[in-house]
Amino acid sequence: MERNLMKGNEALAEAAMRAGCKCFFGYPITPQTEISAYLAKKMQANGGVFLQAESEIAAINMVLGASATGTRCMTSSSSPGISLKSEGISYIAGSDLPCVIINVERGGPGLGGIQPSQSDYWQATKALGHGDFQLLVFAPASVQEMVDMVVKAFDKADEYRMPAMILADGLLGQMMEPVTFPEISAEQKPKPWACDGTKMKRKHNIINSLYLQPETLENSNISRYERYKKIKETETDAEIYLCDDAEIVVTAFGATARVAKSAVNTAREQGIKAGLFRPKTLWPFPVKEINEACKSAKNVLSVEMSMGQMIDDVKLALECRIPVSFFGRTGGVIPKPSEILDEIKKLGGATNGSCI
Repeated sequence: MERNLMKGNEALAEAAMRAGCKCFFGYPITPQTEISAYLAKKMQANGGVFLQAESEIAAINMVLGASATGTRCMTSSSSPGISLKSEGISYIAGSDLPCVIINVERGGPGLGGIQPSQSDYWQATKALGHGDFQLLVFAPASVQEMVDMVVKAFDKADEYRMPAMILADGLLGQMMEPVTFPEISAEQKPKPWACDGTKMKRKHNIINSLYLQPETLENSNISRYERYKKIKETETDAEIYLCDDAEIVVTAFGATARVAKSAVNTAREQGIKAGLFRPKTLWPFPVKEINEACKSAKNVLSVEMSMGQMIDDVKLALECRIPVSFFGRTGGVIPKPSEILDEIKKLGGATNGSCI
């Protein structure tokens, strides 16, 4: 397959079109604006619709309407913009509609800064909107994975009738790397639930997230969580690197995992038995995989571009059997391999960290 040198944001946008995305609704915000700019130039020529909405709130509600017709659709933003979309995402989840949401994270809280960050982990996995619902959350660590995961996100969103998010960051969005685009089937499975016109051959479909009877809403939520249970059992994914005999396992996701891998390689060169566990799905969190990665571990080090958000999921997945320490940089500061290596050396096989 032909390889193309592309910026992460633009490669993701191209992959979305090839995956059958026919509607994009968004609003510009750094560092994801290239997604909108690329699709503004390309979408119409590919038989789709691009619309820059008047706000993030308008954009996500346009996604709701387009998705209700069975159309593959997408929106993108960066951290504060995703916060504005949160109510609409809850409505989409409550309506059991598929869509793809891109978050190219920047530093926060508030307007923060435009540099890379991973401080939206809690937002994506635990607290994006009101009510009982989850998103599928994918965490790429390269431009190629941005391409591959957006294709997967569309497929899994359709399969489970739920929103899926690509949780990237400004580093991945702005970097350029060679990518190949997979062969994608143009055929999509029928969506018998879609509001796409009855042609007088079936009953009307109704897309709704309002249930006036408490028991009806309860049954709807229970049914949704039965799907979530299946997803937890079948859709987890992770990279396990040099963990067969690792006494110190570094956990990191996204761009931070690339830096952590360099530190792990240097630690190995210096005789330290270190390994890397990188979750590719943040929800569902890969519980089985992290326990496999940590089978020989005496210490775990969670490295993040935040004040420490994934560390709780790491501790819970390991059931506090292994001490878990944390090292993070925040506000848009990217951790250095040397800093992570220093933290690995501090652990040095000793029982440090805690489950508190």
